[in-house]
Amino acid sequence: MPKAKGKGRRRRYCYSVNRKRLHRSARRRAAPRIACSHIRQAWDRSKSVAQNLAEMGLAGDPNKAVPIPGKELLGMESNGQDQGKQLVRKPYVLNEMEYEASLPEKKSNTLSRDLIDYVRYMIQNHGENYKEMARDEKNYYQDTPKQIKRKINVYKNFYPEEYKDFVASLKQEKMEVQ
Repeated sequence: MPKAKGKGRRRRYCYSVNRKRLHRSARRRAAPRIACSHIRQAWDRSKSVAQNLAEMGLAGDPNKAVPIPGKELLGMESNGQDQGKQLVRKPYVLNEMEYEASLPEKKSNTLSRDLIDYVRYMIQNHGENYKEMARDEKNYYQDTPKQIKRKINVYKNFYPEEYKDFVASLKQEKMEVQ
């Protein structure tokens, strides 16, 4: 069986490469990226994970951070209740994270443009007659009347003001025609 291309030559040691720097950069690249920007900025690479988290006032192990209240009943003794209290050198990290968590969440989920156009078309042509909507030629997915009603209700919940304006404009058009 033939050898893979490019693997035939012998690997030679390269003396011009700084091995210490190479090892350090490889270790840094292999370390996981911290997703939280507040923690990432306050992180000290020379300290351990437990030391970094303790300085920020965060817990690495939730079982140690929040003790079980019934421990004394089980026969285990707790010497020194202040062992959990450590000096928090970077309280700003915790404060920033609490502030960020207290902000209201943005509503990022929306309906597809196709579904919005479909619902508006059905309401415009058939009003509230769901059986007629089910027999419409634009009902490509052959939705039943209940499925169409459900889709319209989803549209109403996502865009209540837009739905009210749309229905009001339809009523005005009907009045103009009559």
